[in-house]
Amino acid sequence: QVQLVESGGGLVQAGGSLRLSCAASGLTFSTYYMGWFRQAPGKEREFVARIRRYGGSTYYTESLKGRFTISSDNAKNTVSLQMNDLKPEDTAVYLCAAERYNWDGRPDYWGQGTQVTVSS
Repeated sequence: QVQLVESGGGLVQAGGSLRLSCAASGLTFSTYYMGWFRQAPGKEREFVARIRRYGGSTYYTESLKGRFTISSDNAKNTVSLQMNDLKPEDTAVYLCAAERYNWDGRPDYWGQGTQVTVSS
């Protein structure tokens, strides 16, 4: 059974930083991708970034490049999202996701999400 558990959310002032982590278990596929999405109140879920396990290639939504960095620790089965220079519009629930074999933006597995609130 696949489980994804996020941590690291919270309240931060604009310009600050947060680091989200996602602990994964049960992902036994030969290759897979892990990523982050976010959903703000009243808005659609938005792709943030993804990383390929066992290879490490990354991909970001263009508007967040340079401020957000995704990374993984294969030994610990975790993926992290470092978020810098946070803005009030970054306020959302951030969800960890995993997709088997190939990434098509429709993950097979989801975490419960962690709230990030950026105050102005």
